[in-house]
Amino acid sequence: MPTYTLDINSETHTVDVAEGTSLLWVLREHLGLNGTKYGCGIAQCGTCTLHVDYRPMRACVIPVDTIADGQKITTIEGLSTNSDHPLQKAWVEAQAPQCGYCQPGQIMQAAALLAENPNPDRETIKRYMNGVLCRCGTYLRILEAIELAAGSNSKTT
Repeated sequence: MPTYTLDINSETHTVDVAEGTSLLWVLREHLGLNGTKYGCGIAQCGTCTLHVDYRPMRACVIPVDTIADGQKITTIEGLSTNSDHPLQKAWVEAQAPQCGYCQPGQIMQAAALLAENPNPDRETIKRYMNGVLCRCGTYLRILEAIELAAGSNSKTT
């Protein structure tokens, strides 16, 4: 079995897994990083969103052998060490989660947005977050949390 060395949450991890194994299963089954969730398995729901070199990507469709040496992977566990990221605080304040299952993917997608655009308007947030589904339908609270984290005053439709 091939060996892969991965930079995940600023730590080096070495795993022996079959070629083609998805990054999602490497994280969950081999490294015990269970914050990144399985949703659909075909990159359509966004539940498994994480960052590869600071870009949001869907872990369920990334074969581990396509991760290049030096690429930085960030999961929800690596977003902050003490759950003190502005988005995590805003999520609590806005009471965004209901069941919570999609929330790591939602937060990781939102973190990528705010890294790219620190003060997005509401329409920009809606467009950027469109690909991450929430079965409980807490989209308005998620939107409010992102606006809180951004310090945005864009509460127009």
